[in-house]
Amino acid sequence: MPAQRRSRLLADVSPLREHPDFRRLWFGNAVSYIGQQMTAMAVALQVYAITGSSFYVGLVGLCSLVPLIVFGLYGGAVADAVDRRRLGLVTASGATVLSAALAVVAILHVHRVWPLYTIVALQAVCFAMNSPARSSMIPRLLPPERLPAANALASLSSGVGQMAGPMLGGVFVGFWGYQAAYLIDVAAFTASLYAMWRLPAMLPGEPGADPAAARRRPSVVEGLRYLGARPNLRTTFISDLAAMVLAQPRVLFPAVAGLWFGGDTRTVGLLAAAPAVGALVGSVFSGWLGRVNRQGFAVLVAVGSWGAAVAVFGLTRSLPLGLFFLALAGCADTVSMVFRNTMLQSAAPDDMRGRLQGVFLVVVVGGPRLGDFLAGSVSDLLTPTAAVVGGGLACIVAITLIGLFQRSFRHYDARDPVA
Repeated sequence: MPAQRRSRLLADVSPLREHPDFRRLWFGNAVSYIGQQMTAMAVALQVYAITGSSFYVGLVGLCSLVPLIVFGLYGGAVADAVDRRRLGLVTASGATVLSAALAVVAILHVHRVWPLYTIVALQAVCFAMNSPARSSMIPRLLPPERLPAANALASLSSGVGQMAGPMLGGVFVGFWGYQAAYLIDVAAFTASLYAMWRLPAMLPGEPGADPAAARRRPSVVEGLRYLGARPNLRTTFISDLAAMVLAQPRVLFPAVAGLWFGGDTRTVGLLAAAPAVGALVGSVFSGWLGRVNRQGFAVLVAVGSWGAAVAVFGLTRSLPLGLFFLALAGCADTVSMVFRNTMLQSAAPDDMRGRLQGVFLVVVVGGPRLGDFLAGSVSDLLTPTAAVVGGGLACIVAITLIGLFQRSFRHYDARDPVA
């Protein structure tokens, strides 16, 4: 492949090359995310070692889900009221202290799960407060035309973290104990702290904005009202919910691994990893995304592709073919995420970006869990095949209707972003 063509196909790294503040922030987030995934694996292993129960391991996710949803919205409002750099520093520092607390619990051999649950819940609060502030910084660090590449790079670092973090967590726990994973997480957070410390002040508000508006205390309700009156931004969330609620097959992987493929827990692991691999591949070969201006139409196509890939996965009984279509779904989800986040960052005013990123966090966290409930319920009432295939087809129908009724979204042009 010629070098020029290869450079147009592979991930665009110009935001890293041309913008030092973004480069430091991206690297810091990438390193700290690997540490967070290591900690998540170590906590799950430690809870299971204490209780011997998968139910108690499942409660770890519940302990983080509620704070993420509640404080995601609140954190977005705070990010629109204060210096985002300072908020990022404070919340990242809190998360660092909490990882150190997990290490202390492990070193002292505390054989109780409630300290772990408490710390995990507090970590979720820190993450929910930190994420909207960090995400709303990006449009201040980069010109609009670099945002698709920046979001693709964020997806790339997330994919690496999701694959490498749990693996490294298991390795470190196996060789040196739970405290090793937690202490490495503490060290990893320093990269994120250093990156934010080097940033300039990030007070919300566009240059030349109304000073009286800047003095008003932002509220969650105000942000939701703004979103309700902006059809293009609102549709970015609705389209993601169409994919994640209607066509989310992951809760069925333990059942279909044996029923469809005659496999065991290793097969479940392969099924769970396939979408992440596809997402990572999509991020690596994301150079073309920056040249797409019809971003709303691209979201519709990507979500429809997710539904189609999930539906075909439900029909196949060949494991390699099934893994391929799950990877294809993960790749489509990356494309959708890149453009949806880019639209939020470019079409919304700066003093609303924190709250919209808070809603984004809630949708990303809550949507797949609603999808788990729906898929599990349909599978029990009918069959796993009906749940997976029907969910994929329902996603295609829903996104087609969205495209038909939301004409402005279908014609959204990045060169003239309209919320």
